[in-house]
Amino acid sequence: MSSAQLHVHPQALRPASVAPVHDDAKVRDRVLATMLFTDIVGSAGHVVRLGDRAWIELLRRHHAAVRRRLAEYGGREIDVAGDGFFASFETPGRAIGCALAIREDLAELGLDVRAGVHTGECDRLDGKLSGLAVLVGARIADAADVGEVLVSGTVRDLVAGSGLELEDRGERRLKGLPGLCPVFAVAPGRRRGPRPTARPSTRTPG
Repeated sequence: MSSAQLHVHPQALRPASVAPVHDDAKVRDRVLATMLFTDIVGSAGHVVRLGDRAWIELLRRHHAAVRRRLAEYGGREIDVAGDGFFASFETPGRAIGCALAIREDLAELGLDVRAGVHTGECDRLDGKLSGLAVLVGARIADAADVGEVLVSGTVRDLVAGSGLELEDRGERRLKGLPGLCPVFAVAPGRRRGPRPTARPSTRTPG
């Protein structure tokens, strides 16, 4: 049979490993981001001990301290729920440095915090981030002990060679997520986070 007689349907020329691009994928805004989640440990006890008025004032000082560090390390505030912050960064090193600085600042206010850091691809809509990676980051923060900055295995790989010392905390089963997730804690002896070496970028996810 000559080449002139051979008819091949165009669909057959598509590589088998390449899936068709669906319409919804064309309109979704996906970004790679590092997410930091922080919250105060034992906040209910503080409310009972201090009373509403004093607690609100302490919470105001907490918010101011966190926002000051976010600005210093180039973080972008995504959401606040009570005493919990959700922020995004361009790099995991900045997120970890910010978390450590926040922990030190809040200790001066008599507050203990826990923090979680994860890097992944997220959906972005109206300046907000959502998706599985966001859920993983939040659950890692939930798994952190008092005063602990806990990071995912992804973050551990990304900061290799940075000088940050991480301790293996094993694999955790994170609430609502399948399987086990390897997590690592920033070494307890590390008090303040590494400072940014350049002016924080204003171009952050969102």
